[in-house]
Amino acid sequence: MLKKILTVLLAIILTMPAYAERIRDLVTIQGVRDNALIGYGLVVGLDGTGDQTMQTPFTTQSLSNMLSQLGITVPAGTNMQLKNVAAVMVTAKLPPFSRVGQSIDVVVSSMGNAKSLRGGTLLMTPLKGVDNQIYALAQGNVLVGGAGAAAGGSSVQVNQLVGGRISNGAIVERELPTTFGQDRVLNLQLNTDDFTLAQQISDAINRQNGSGTATALDARTVQVQVPYGNSSQVRFLADIQNISINIGSVDAKVIINSRTGSVVMNRDVILDSCAVAQGNLSVVVDRQNIVSQPDTPLGGGQTVVTPNTQISVQQQGGALQKVNASANLNTVVRALNALGATPIDLMSILQAMQSAGCLRAKLEII
Repeated sequence: MLKKILTVLLAIILTMPAYAERIRDLVTIQGVRDNALIGYGLVVGLDGTGDQTMQTPFTTQSLSNMLSQLGITVPAGTNMQLKNVAAVMVTAKLPPFSRVGQSIDVVVSSMGNAKSLRGGTLLMTPLKGVDNQIYALAQGNVLVGGAGAAAGGSSVQVNQLVGGRISNGAIVERELPTTFGQDRVLNLQLNTDDFTLAQQISDAINRQNGSGTATALDARTVQVQVPYGNSSQVRFLADIQNISINIGSVDAKVIINSRTGSVVMNRDVILDSCAVAQGNLSVVVDRQNIVSQPDTPLGGGQTVVTPNTQISVQQQGGALQKVNASANLNTVVRALNALGATPIDLMSILQAMQSAGCLRAKLEII
């Protein structure tokens, strides 16, 4: 399996064409970002799959408050045992430069013990920002991507049923103030820290727009001065975003996902000569209960159960194998395939190689 994964990865990387990157693919504009919104609401119209209100009192309280705002008074002490209502949290992202009346998508997630939100309708829910101001109102039919069925004590379920989306389910009611382009200064923020790339971007902008237009402040930020002869900041920014940058070699890096066991490396990873001993150590504990009875029924003895435990330790493989120095990804993959390690074993091997100084790459565990 490891050999197939690395072979496919190698084929993809080696067949990728080499081309220059545009500045728009390497940076983001400072101040141009999404803003998180959140709200609390109710989903109604469920087919008996809503919250069990006896166990989620906040659902009943929310429903009573909503009915009172509509002019309906629920008598005190009324036992509202409803199964078609669910309390939910509604989240959304407010895009930059959003205008009043624009529609955005929302995500609806159950916060009680509802079994499914399929077929439900979200009632009007205000969405607030971090400043506790209302920026959008959400409402609409919830689309659930999962499916499930239950009968006779058996059940089957595909994906989640207690979460869904509403496309264009919220309408922007307040515009977010922005500081974009104040004082005719724009800051380009690189997606990754790289002093060389920051200087390359600065030089490319200066070649096209004149010396002093861009300055690399650090490994992450390039500051751009909008020329006074340029009347439109949008046109100026559009022009510099389409400038191509010839990127040379990048930092050699190996990414390890500790949860899934996947290992990904770029083409600049280099191995020095080293020796690796790799094997599996197995510890087996076998426990059996032995019943001991007295020889004669009238002997006064008692029947007891005696545990009999056996422990064995086995170690397979473990031969010391030499890994030759390699200068490209092709030979790196071949060298690691020669070890015959699984992805889980490969993570430990790569960590040990870095500690020994024979892996010339940054090792990042996510």
